[in-house]
Amino acid sequence: MAAPMLRWGCRGRRWAFARVDGGSCHRRGAPTGSTSNRIRGESSVAQQPLHTAQKTRKGEHKWAAVVGLEIHAQISSNSKLFSGSQVRFSAPPNSLVSFFDASLPGTLPVLNRRCVEAAVMTGLALNCHINKKSLFDRKHYFYADLPAGYQITQQRLPIAVNGSLIYGVCAGKKQSQVIPKTVRIKQIQLEQDSGKSLHDNLRSQTLIDLNRAEGQLRVDANISVHHPGEPLGVRTEVKNLNSIRFLAKAIDYEIQRQINELENGGEILNETRSFHHKLGCTMSMRDKEGKQDYRFMPEPNLPPLVLYDATSLPAGADPQQVINIDQIRETLPELPSVTREKLVQQYGMLLEHSFTLLNEVGLLEFFQNVIKETRAEPKKVTSWVLNTFLGYLKQQNLAVSESPVTPSALAELLDLLDSRTISSSAAKQVFEELWKREGKTPGQIVSEKQLELMQDQGALEQLCHSVMEAHPQVVMDVKNRNPRAINKLIGLVRKATQSRADPVMIKEILEKKLSL
Repeated sequence: MAAPMLRWGCRGRRWAFARVDGGSCHRRGAPTGSTSNRIRGESSVAQQPLHTAQKTRKGEHKWAAVVGLEIHAQISSNSKLFSGSQVRFSAPPNSLVSFFDASLPGTLPVLNRRCVEAAVMTGLALNCHINKKSLFDRKHYFYADLPAGYQITQQRLPIAVNGSLIYGVCAGKKQSQVIPKTVRIKQIQLEQDSGKSLHDNLRSQTLIDLNRAEGQLRVDANISVHHPGEPLGVRTEVKNLNSIRFLAKAIDYEIQRQINELENGGEILNETRSFHHKLGCTMSMRDKEGKQDYRFMPEPNLPPLVLYDATSLPAGADPQQVINIDQIRETLPELPSVTREKLVQQYGMLLEHSFTLLNEVGLLEFFQNVIKETRAEPKKVTSWVLNTFLGYLKQQNLAVSESPVTPSALAELLDLLDSRTISSSAAKQVFEELWKREGKTPGQIVSEKQLELMQDQGALEQLCHSVMEAHPQVVMDVKNRNPRAINKLIGLVRKATQSRADPVMIKEILEKKLSL
């Protein structure tokens, strides 16, 4: 109860697709529907209609879906939004409840400064306009986990509005191409959290925990469908989705359910629904309450929240008594979109590679440390970090921090490869040895296993001559311009040197001897 909660809404995005029949999900009269074989696209601007890449087949009707997300995220703070009660995950029920949390008469809310600063920082990170003046409201409704009978929120004038978030969508045959998309943020508001209902089915009773509500993140999805060019359809709200996977499944199912309902002559009700993750379908909970049912009114016990920036800050103001937007902006870390752009420009890497570096915890720092210590080109470093290094991590289900190979070790290995001290195949052998956690450096491994490339030009020429004499038919094929023959000859020489000869040098010697 009164736990710090950030709530922000994403404006409706549109999906356009052709209607395809599918399977069904039955549960307490739930409508039939399926998400299989649905064609879906997205627009970089939320309110622009989309068109499918595939033509609509005869007998099909094109539909567009609009989806808006209401995201509830709990702020990382030591105390609650409107009381001094401690915030601690998994604390015993009702062990962290103040008089205000319990809604005892005469208790008043006291706004948590840390929560306001976190809301401003979130707004800045999402490119929002920060309102220097925002208001608190009471949202009235009756529920057992809300003992006051109302919730303190920001309905009329929230702390931040009109933002945007850039994200990537995987595309292409191998899902390796990343296409940047943009979703609009309608508003961010500070909101009091309700309690948590604990259902005891054995005793047929419900217990209330006023410590705080469920989890750190939950999403409500508002979904409607309509024909392009026609008015928007009636929306439903799917409540309390607590994972990205369930969110996607719920949206997909609800879109197809609504299409099935409308095409079978039914109508969509403005209602609240829940998602049954085991059955994979949504189920009706209750009729959707309109805004008038909540009886919004100004919160009489909280004055307007006033923020300042460098231009409006009063002279001589106590920094502890005001919140400076510009000061918070200075503490904001570099945003992922900015970092990705720098990686692409500075190192010439593909956009999808920059996404991978940022999506894996600690991988970007590892990459940057290798870059600092090696003479190898950035593209080669990128290849080794994303393919070899990350491949080993995923194979053994390890985090970057658990890797037995340090950035310094990989940098030394790449230097050996860059200076042609070892071959590519030898470098992979060295990396495999490094992964065994034996504490040896790449140089020591190369020396012990005699993996150095042959540097004696004369000895290599003699070896090439011997291989050519031992395989006259391959030599004849090379002279007859067989494109595969030269590679076979190079492979034979490398085999004779136990892969210690540079393939480029071998090819130069062979071409010279064969006068190619």
